[in-house]
Amino acid sequence: MSEHHHHHEVSGKNLFITIILNIIITVSQIVGGIYSGSLALLSDAMHNFSDVLALFIAYFANRLAARPNNESKTFGYKRAEILAALFNASVLIGIAIFLIIEAFHKFYHPEPINSVWVIGLGILSIVLNAASVLLIKDDAHDNMNIKAAYLHLLTDVMTSIAVVGGGLLMYYFGIFWIDPLISVFIALYLIWASFGLVKESSAILMQFTPKEININKVVDAIVEENEIKNVHHLHIWKLDDNRIHLETHLDFNEDVSLSVSNRVIERLEKKLHDSFDIEHTTFQCEYERDDNKKIVI
Repeated sequence: MSEHHHHHEVSGKNLFITIILNIIITVSQIVGGIYSGSLALLSDAMHNFSDVLALFIAYFANRLAARPNNESKTFGYKRAEILAALFNASVLIGIAIFLIIEAFHKFYHPEPINSVWVIGLGILSIVLNAASVLLIKDDAHDNMNIKAAYLHLLTDVMTSIAVVGGGLLMYYFGIFWIDPLISVFIALYLIWASFGLVKESSAILMQFTPKEININKVVDAIVEENEIKNVHHLHIWKLDDNRIHLETHLDFNEDVSLSVSNRVIERLEKKLHDSFDIEHTTFQCEYERDDNKKIVI
């Protein structure tokens, strides 16, 4: 059995400031969207709200996952982030669908919009999101969760530019249908991004084989060892979005001693870690045992 830990401490101060900035954007755009009648502002607010959730998850999961395991929680809190990500992504899909329905309603019943609010708050979002990107840029290199939030913040800058563009078209040309159109595009992006997160987090919770792992190649790597005759009852899954676990039965060619099997296991641990990034392995060593020899049972 082996386990290797790579835990990156996120810069708490910068992340906290980024969360505050995005809360300011979200609240101001919700208020401004309601006051101005702009659905695009409300959609952008939901987009920024998704960032707040992502940043909160990254901040707290980073610390929660670092808590030690105990007798009642042998895996600790490693999947807290996955559960939160699934919940948040599901909620965002629901919000996006609601925004699309509202957008179609506005297409058929257009209303005048206070475009000054749209332009002003869109510019505020661009500035604060750009500042957020700079604040967490360094942490994005080392932490997967922060990198996801970093990329999301970059897309926020682009959606806010679209909101400002729509506001300018409404201000100078009175093209009010552009507001629900922008709202639909932002909502569709939210669904696309959130669906990917639902799919990925569900796969981890269902303990599916990680998509980057080819089971046949793993089997080939194991049976390359001269002492191993057969690999069966193989399971490969992710504990969280970083740690890959493997358990399997190993059929030995001979009735070897424990010391020999230990040496084989040590070689396999290193090989599987180096070749497939598998961090935790559990092997059941067998010799001429009458059981099902299929790889996957």
